[in-house]
Amino acid sequence: MALTLSEDQQILKETARGFLDEKSPVKRMRELRDCEDETGFSRDLWKEMAEMGWVGIVFPEELGGAGMGYGELGVVLEECGRVLAPEPFVSTVLLGGNAVLLGGGEPLRKDLLPSVCSGDRLLTMAFQEGGRFDPWAVETRVVAEGDGFRIDGHKQFVLDAHVAEEVVVVARSAGTTGDRDGLSLFVVDAGTPGLSVRRNSMVDGRNAGDVVLDGVRVPGDRLLGEPGSGAELIDAVVDRASIGLASEMLGTFAEAFERTLAYLKEREQFGVKIGSFQALRHRAADMWCELELARSVVREAWSAVDEQREDLSQVASAAKARASDVASLITSEALQMHGGIGMTDEEEIGLFFKRAKAAELTLGDAIYHRDRYASLRGF
Repeated sequence: MALTLSEDQQILKETARGFLDEKSPVKRMRELRDCEDETGFSRDLWKEMAEMGWVGIVFPEELGGAGMGYGELGVVLEECGRVLAPEPFVSTVLLGGNAVLLGGGEPLRKDLLPSVCSGDRLLTMAFQEGGRFDPWAVETRVVAEGDGFRIDGHKQFVLDAHVAEEVVVVARSAGTTGDRDGLSLFVVDAGTPGLSVRRNSMVDGRNAGDVVLDGVRVPGDRLLGEPGSGAELIDAVVDRASIGLASEMLGTFAEAFERTLAYLKEREQFGVKIGSFQALRHRAADMWCELELARSVVREAWSAVDEQREDLSQVASAAKARASDVASLITSEALQMHGGIGMTDEEEIGLFFKRAKAAELTLGDAIYHRDRYASLRGF
């Protein structure tokens, strides 16, 4: 694992920071939330990101991508997290896009992924059915029908479902809820009869909808992988999405930490800067140590993907668990150290706290991923 960014990654980081500072300051997130924007993000900005090559970073060049790695995508996602940019990287690139890339046949990949890389097509993935993340707790059923399939079920917490043109749906053809075996993945056009979406706004202002599938018919060529054998594909997608989300979270709580340090240096109480108080200095030191540990774990996860290591799943869960714990710690401490003003909506630090809480629960919280890590290690 490289402890520092490469020269190319550093240039990418500086480019992304300058672009996002200009185009997507933190106040934009509040504006989108308050006006109840119909998409929850900017399609124009998403298109600009695609033109800069960010959306297609990890996709092969022959499919319209840049053919780069997760180290580079992680750099961009970290900078997006720093400004709370709500564009659909997790839903379109890390979930739906990765599912098609890793499990789709050549015709399907050539049909969908070039338009994803260009920013013209939005994807998402629907697998969660309960209040807590569990990719195997699937009751949605699929049966073969003619030369295709029929799907019936209900999905919850489907990121950006209200704007996705294609939804990758996980459905069960055999077994009972909780079984890894018997799961299949299908790419379903959002306009297919029988598919309906209800948009829900989360605490951080982003969107995750409920998807109902009532007799939805899917052509046979929209199946990803082999029928009933989708567990390994789900693992691969969740691993990469967890690492990507951890990268975004790293940017979020790193920025919250920097803002808190600045506040400690300017806020006065009893005639002195509150940053001179020993208790607050100790707490800030603890935050810094946890931040640097999380940064190292997340960058190790980038390397695990790019090097195609066998311990990828373990490292992915370690990164998401560590990022979730540190996001909770740093944003909570940041809120407290800002005092009463930190509880007001006018102060931006609260937006970081809310985003951290939503991201912590997305794709499994720290408890889920520590348990998964332990299981993978044989405990």
